[in-house]
Amino acid sequence: MTDSQAPAPQVWPTLKANDARALIRFLVEAFGFEETVVHGEGDTVDHAELSWPPGGGVMLGSVRDDPGNPWNDLAPGSFGGYVVTDDVDGLYARAAAAGAEILRKPADTGYGSRDFTARDPEGNLWSFGTYRGAPRRG
Repeated sequence: MTDSQAPAPQVWPTLKANDARALIRFLVEAFGFEETVVHGEGDTVDHAELSWPPGGGVMLGSVRDDPGNPWNDLAPGSFGGYVVTDDVDGLYARAAAAGAEILRKPADTGYGSRDFTARDPEGNLWSFGTYRGAPRRG
């Protein structure tokens, strides 16, 4: 299967943000996500999708008063994610230059990855590394 034939992502980590538009700008500038779609008016983001260039992505939206919506229970800054990249050191430099709070500088792990960890302005944790996960069982 070539990259152009790869299926679209079917699992979307989701974040809530106090300032979703600022978080979108930060994730694009600091980490290199690409803004795919943003729905909403003014400061409110009803739904946004950010793509990760090698594949996958995240969805996010603004915290808002929406009684009965279970997504309201997801607190801003409570997300943690691991994102695969081939250029850990370059991405680390980009994130640091954009003001990301670096919690762990690039380092090699005992399981064959090189990674670093940062926090975004909403408080979410992001690890970026070379580890692509264990092979799927057939």
